[in-house]
Amino acid sequence: MTEPYAVPVPKGYRVGAWEVREPIATGAFGSVYEGRRVGDDEDLPKTVALKFLPTGTGTPRQLTHLRELIEREVELHRRLKQPRLIRMYDTLTVDDPARPALDGATVLVLEKAEGSLSALLAAQPRPAAGPVLLAQICEGLAQLHHAGWVHGDLKPANVLLMRDGSARLADFNMAAELEGTHAYTPAFSTPDYTPPELLWSEIGERGRRIRPSADVWAFGVLAHLVLTGAFPLPGATPSTRRDAAAAYARGTDELRLSSELPDAWREIVRDCLTRTHGDRIGTQALQRRVGAAAGTGRSPRLPRALLPRRRSRRTTMLTAVTAVVAVAALGYGVSNWADTGADGGGSGAGGPGRKTTRGTAAAYGASELRTDKGVPVAYRRLIVDSAHDCVRPEVTPALIAALLKAESNFDPDLSDPSVGKEGEYGIARWTPSLLRWWIRADGVPATATPKPPLTPAQSIPAVGRYLCYMEPLLDRTGLSGDRQVLLAAAYRTSTKVVNNAGGVPPKYRDYAARVAHYLKEYTPPAKR
Repeated sequence: MTEPYAVPVPKGYRVGAWEVREPIATGAFGSVYEGRRVGDDEDLPKTVALKFLPTGTGTPRQLTHLRELIEREVELHRRLKQPRLIRMYDTLTVDDPARPALDGATVLVLEKAEGSLSALLAAQPRPAAGPVLLAQICEGLAQLHHAGWVHGDLKPANVLLMRDGSARLADFNMAAELEGTHAYTPAFSTPDYTPPELLWSEIGERGRRIRPSADVWAFGVLAHLVLTGAFPLPGATPSTRRDAAAAYARGTDELRLSSELPDAWREIVRDCLTRTHGDRIGTQALQRRVGAAAGTGRSPRLPRALLPRRRSRRTTMLTAVTAVVAVAALGYGVSNWADTGADGGGSGAGGPGRKTTRGTAAAYGASELRTDKGVPVAYRRLIVDSAHDCVRPEVTPALIAALLKAESNFDPDLSDPSVGKEGEYGIARWTPSLLRWWIRADGVPATATPKPPLTPAQSIPAVGRYLCYMEPLLDRTGLSGDRQVLLAAAYRTSTKVVNNAGGVPPKYRDYAARVAHYLKEYTPPAKR
């Protein structure tokens, strides 16, 4: 179960005035590499980030979607050159018929950062520089909104930190230009930073309608996280926090902010996280109040761990090749810097702070996962919640349960060190180095590779994230067989192998048949 770089580019490859150096990040539809200038143009920096997007390959559906995201990002970069936005220097197209996987790729030449807010929060929860960084982030939002744009995906991974410690907003493939009071964005978002009115909003032909107030909500969540180390809405998983946001918006629950928030910031966060968009503070007023609460001061200094240093090749590859983009496309600035270890979701089936009786757990998600077919009670909540964290309809509780049954017979202590170089462990038979990429709920890979034993609380949510990532990578037109079973086969091997085989590869047909059997068995009759 290994996934290659979405766009493999050999070290030393030349594109325009740039030579490809070390890899930085990869995602579903693109990869980012460090680039070194080899031309004589002294007006360009010596090093940049080269974002390769495979616009010359893929299915027509994938290419249409990818080009739309690229056009959003390029258009914003071309029209807005603001000090708090990551800078784009150029766009290039690869002309190399000898390399079909690269030929026709679009390359964005971007300002290279030294870290991200995600990595800073991992290294220093509640950093002392938090108020100054929040002021700079808010300044970037104000610049966007004043120019008539909405970011659409503000979160720590999309805030880059420069060498001097200053913050830049990045990843603009969800950004959209306002048309009056609204803009239209693709139907993708990060639930923890999405306002309640957009969680289940109607999606039209042009996408989802969004207002600048959505960025204001995201800033309120971000500020609470930076200043307290916790999300403002309760819950051990994104799905439970999403449910809490819905209850708050309906008026059936109150907003309970951390007691550790200073009074000035408490009022700011509360005015960002109002139940309705119309009651939220405007961006200009928000910037004034955030500036006053943060005071003045120089940009924070980056922690030593985030600054570049001389390393062995092995260490460089382990720490630099980080981050996977959620599902849609890779954006430079999304989860592409070293981060902390596992976010296992707490202990036991319910996660931290959750009291669940055996009877309640046994019936949890009964409309989506049969209660009479042997799925262990201890794992029901993890299975159901992990499926709900994915917007793909193919990723269901029954599919995750069937996969776990086929992989390990629900054995949390499974240990098979003879497989490959690392072995496979736990209820989902994870290879430790691959689990590292999927263990965190925020999409940021862990800095350290998890060591066996691997717990169900670590393994099961990672299964949902991995399936959610792979589903759009499976060919939409050339595959035969049940798509859920194909997805399970891709889990056991890779999407590339399944696509090349045109379905389940012969080697994995017995495995796929077992998954298909249990999928049917675990799916309630009304869902079949």
